[in-house]
Amino acid sequence: MPQISLTSGTVFTGSSDISILDAATSAGVLLSYSCKTGRCSTCKCKVRSGQTRELYAETGLTEQEKEEGWILGCVRSAETDVIIEVDDLGGVVLPVVKTVPCRISHLLLLAPDVIQIKLRLPPNTEFSFIPGQYIDVIGPGGVRRSYSLSNASFADKYLDLHIRAVDGGAMSQYWFGQANVNDLLRLNGPLGTFFLRDVAGLDLVFLATGTGFAPVKAMLESIHNLAPAHAPNSVTVLWGGRTPQDIYFDVERISGDFRFIPVLSRADDQWSGARGYVQQALLSGLPDLQHAAVYACGSEAMIRDARATLILAGLPANRFYSDAFVRSGDV
Repeated sequence: MPQISLTSGTVFTGSSDISILDAATSAGVLLSYSCKTGRCSTCKCKVRSGQTRELYAETGLTEQEKEEGWILGCVRSAETDVIIEVDDLGGVVLPVVKTVPCRISHLLLLAPDVIQIKLRLPPNTEFSFIPGQYIDVIGPGGVRRSYSLSNASFADKYLDLHIRAVDGGAMSQYWFGQANVNDLLRLNGPLGTFFLRDVAGLDLVFLATGTGFAPVKAMLESIHNLAPAHAPNSVTVLWGGRTPQDIYFDVERISGDFRFIPVLSRADDQWSGARGYVQQALLSGLPDLQHAAVYACGSEAMIRDARATLILAGLPANRFYSDAFVRSGDV
């Protein structure tokens, strides 16, 4: 059985027929992940030595990244002993993942193509998550889709989702045309590792596009409860859309001390705010990124460009965290 060694010193056993990510999870080693389908690049890591095998296509990598030795741990297995350059999550304890029934308790159209869904679980169900994580909702016919949680805790006994319509999408047809209060569904979660790390004293920046604002909202709500010693030095939120209706939530309703910058890429002459893309709007303010941490959620294009652009502008590479929304292959 091949040995997988991380540059942090952690060592665990792999297998040629299971992914490096799954092997790590089985060994109790936590690595960053999101889609687990080779498309979002959250689990990107670099092979220093040894041979790996592609189990599924690594569409989340460019050809240049592949040539440089980067792989995606969710769809690569170890063929020989390997040394991999990647940080594990150390002492983080993730909530237990479970599959439970749920019912729709609330539907509200937030924009022509965005709906808010609140799910309630059976009264005695224990469920916990870290703000920023997501769940898989299992709908009619077993169709399964991933959605970020937009609330910071389960204290009110519901889970809040912001869902954008996808043309021709099986679940979109359900959410926007068939769903009713009290419909019975199932969910699996919580999932993912997109949540705040140690942000004490840092300039914290959130970049969001579309419904990528949902997990940002959850993390913003959680920051309000941090003890002063663990709080960031500053918080800036940049939320991008094409037109004003894409900024579908009143951000001022969220408690806390933060700066909010809406950014539109297709605004008309009536718009007096920031234009272009969120990463460009951030850089236009000439920030000192050496002491920043960036959490980006939304389109793959935004995340890929933001990572490259901000690191080039001085952001430490290990302080860029992301969750890319990838479209299901069969919508």
